[in-house]
Amino acid sequence: MRRFLSLLIFSLLLSACTPVAPGIGPIASTASQVSQRAIELGVGFIPNVQFAPFYVGIEKGFFAEEGIDLSLDYGFENDYLKLVGTDALPFMIGSSDQLVLGQAQGLPVKYVMNWYTQYPVIIFAKTDAGIVEPADLAGKKIGVPGPFGATYIALRALLDIAGLTESDIQMESIGFTQAAAVSQGLVDAAADYAVNGPVVLAAEGIETTQIAVDNYLRIPANGLVTNEQTLANEPELVRAMIRASLRAIAYTLENPDEAFEIALKFVPEAGGENRTTNRAVFDASLPYWRPQPGQTPGATDPADWQAVAELLARIGLVDRVVESSALYSNDYLPGK
Repeated sequence: MRRFLSLLIFSLLLSACTPVAPGIGPIASTASQVSQRAIELGVGFIPNVQFAPFYVGIEKGFFAEEGIDLSLDYGFENDYLKLVGTDALPFMIGSSDQLVLGQAQGLPVKYVMNWYTQYPVIIFAKTDAGIVEPADLAGKKIGVPGPFGATYIALRALLDIAGLTESDIQMESIGFTQAAAVSQGLVDAAADYAVNGPVVLAAEGIETTQIAVDNYLRIPANGLVTNEQTLANEPELVRAMIRASLRAIAYTLENPDEAFEIALKFVPEAGGENRTTNRAVFDASLPYWRPQPGQTPGATDPADWQAVAELLARIGLVDRVVESSALYSNDYLPGK
């Protein structure tokens, strides 16, 4: 609650004290030519090299050139959904399943730019556990950070694919300790981002198997989320945020070595003795950020939104199939 109030006060102070220009123009030649608007972006987890594109965008001045003084705030995706839905924050990084949950709760949130072009959450286990497909989860002890967020949704989706429910497994809330829990045998398998647990264990010489949601069901992955109030009142701010983000993602993909070094400036604890593992995490993340063949950078497919809306209704996390067209918009992408 204290975190919510502080963010809310911050947002109110910004709206009261910061003059808002009627629009933000195209990218300027230098950031000093553009008045700066402080914007806080809610992202999940903790400071991590997986947020490298945003560190790159800050360091290289891509956001500043769009009039945005960007900072990142770290926490839980479901908490940020409420903050963005109540306009206490203008933006967050979220996955499509969270948009369905938010819309079902009456939160006016909308996904406006795709970042992860593949759904990044998997179930992983030691190779000798023999867990290689969704049906193998039956009767197993499966670790998740908690019954929330994309890791929980991924587990429920894979259970649904296998015709299983939560009652067919033993689900354990283990926080963000998936790699340790699997390696120590505290759980048979765990839900995690593909570039986290499996990569960490690989660095320790532990082989794993992974079950990816994308192999069975296409649903939109992590991207930029805002709210209807921001879209209505400040559409140019949304477009500026998208332009800078896409530019930063592209630069990161084109210049991975430089991007990794920039990330270490923002996450110094990822260097030193942790550098090798974090470079492996960073390298494993790059394919997830690369546009798929034929994909317009930042865009998502209407059919994928319908799929996630139907999934959450089918597994009982919402009481109806949310109207998929209300969940997203490709209309704020460059060239639209």
